Amino acid sequence: MKVAVLSFAHERAETYARLLRDMPGIELLTTDPDDPARGRSVVDRLGASYVDTWDAVFEWSPQAVVVTSEVGRRRELVERAAEVKAHVLCEQPLAIEAADAKAMVDACDTAGVRLALASPACFGEAFATVRRGIADGVVGTLTTVHGVYRGTAEAGGALAVNAAPLLDLVDTVLDGEPAAQVYAQANSVLSGRPQAESAALVSVRYPSGKVASIDCGWSLSAADGPFVTFIGDRASVDYNANPRLLGGFDVESAGERWEPGGADLCSVMLEDFIGSSGNGQGTGPDGQAGLRAVRIIQAAYESVRTGQPVDVG
Repeated sequence: MKVAVLSFAHERAETYARLLRDMPGIELLTTDPDDPARGRSVVDRLGASYVDTWDAVFEWSPQAVVVTSEVGRRRELVERAAEVKAHVLCEQPLAIEAADAKAMVDACDTAGVRLALASPACFGEAFATVRRGIADGVVGTLTTVHGVYRGTAEAGGALAVNAAPLLDLVDTVLDGEPAAQVYAQANSVLSGRPQAESAALVSVRYPSGKVASIDCGWSLSAADGPFVTFIGDRASVDYNANPRLLGGFDVESAGERWEPGGADLCSVMLEDFIGSSGNGQGTGPDGQAGLRAVRIIQAAYESVRTGQPVDVG
């Protein structure tokens, strides 16, 4: 199967390329025209095939692509992938504007290809067990969700980057229920830049009466989470997508170091994506879930601007 990784702008792109390179039956091609020096540096480490332009990738006719570019380029790449009938795994968020996210969903629907979200936290047996337990009534009636995900400061604004992984988890457990109203507060104390919020709290109300509260600020050390507590009228259940097996201080880097526990969720996600490319029936969040997340994030920015709750269109 011919698979392309489009750009190394995202922090997980190199991991995806390495996993795909080592996957049986995969012919991998990579490119990074927006930063050729970065791209060449990564492929030198990986030993992967590389071309210099987007055109060269799509002329190669990949059967699936992984879009890990800057957010502003994702619509173009997803639409071009749909034109060559390639299934798409796209990093979150799909886009900044809901109109762009909807265009991406529509392009893939029209082409008859799957648009999947690169949201590793939604994969693995631990999360599947949580979903089954909630569906079976372990917590009683689910009423509230509290999530925390603090990404690294280099990634960008907290709302734009860190809210989506939490919203994917909530969306999956709520079976795609669209949000009704959003209220958010944020500040840029750590970034010093008004357009790059470093702390953000978002409250999302759903038509069923459920409420999700998410903390998606920056972390000054390693990324923390996603960690979600699902609260019902009888019990609650915690899910940590990135648990620590061992933690401590690294003398060589003079910083915090920890070893993750549990399954390699990126590997599980990629195996699901590749396996579903033949039938379009993956188990993770899809483009519609990505569109719902973009609408919530857009409403959150409007709420921060106005100081008022905002209805989700």
